[in-house]
Amino acid sequence: MRLENKKVLVTQCDDYMGPAICELFTAEGAAVIAIPGTVPNGDDFEKYVSKIDDIDILIANLAHDPCNMPVGEIKSEDWLGMFDVMVHPLMLLVRHFAPKMAARGHGKVVAITSAAPLRGMPGSTAYCAARGAQNSFVKAAGLEFAPANVQINAVAQNYVSNPVYFPPELVASERFQKHLQRNVPIQRVARSEESAELALFLASDKSDFIVGQAIPFSGGWATNV
Repeated sequence: MRLENKKVLVTQCDDYMGPAICELFTAEGAAVIAIPGTVPNGDDFEKYVSKIDDIDILIANLAHDPCNMPVGEIKSEDWLGMFDVMVHPLMLLVRHFAPKMAARGHGKVVAITSAAPLRGMPGSTAYCAARGAQNSFVKAAGLEFAPANVQINAVAQNYVSNPVYFPPELVASERFQKHLQRNVPIQRVARSEESAELALFLASDKSDFIVGQAIPFSGGWATNV
């Protein structure tokens, strides 16, 4: 019961790490508010949060198709779409909930981002840009809210089983398994519940001294400098 009596909002609960996080957090005693679908921008965002009371923990689980392509072929709608789904909602969510947490003197924000911008991935430039913006925002916002006892951090993951980026049929292919052996020191894809455990730690009272970090969770594929 590591999250007993904690109220948690999990965004985009039906995608990316949403299902695994909702299951684990519920099992650990949290009252989980799970909202499916992407987080809207503009006036629709106010409607999105209007019925949510103050929360103890925000899990900003935001995902978009990576739209892999060379820079010369990036479509404006894909570039803008990634920022509309992953970057702008993160700012809106933190802007709305973090000051309320600060006023109470405690709170946790965990963004589920990506390790891709920690290394850079040719052919995934737009995705790296959007995820990199998320990570940078987490670092700066984490420092800003630290004095108020609100910890903001990110799980910067890659090679984690999920239907958006690493579906079972891809992972099982011989070509992908060889790719793992060449590129990922641990030589396997993580289970979604393993990523959820890291999110749980960052959301718990055990992580109060961790501030503004984008923690690589990628089996050694990426490490922080």
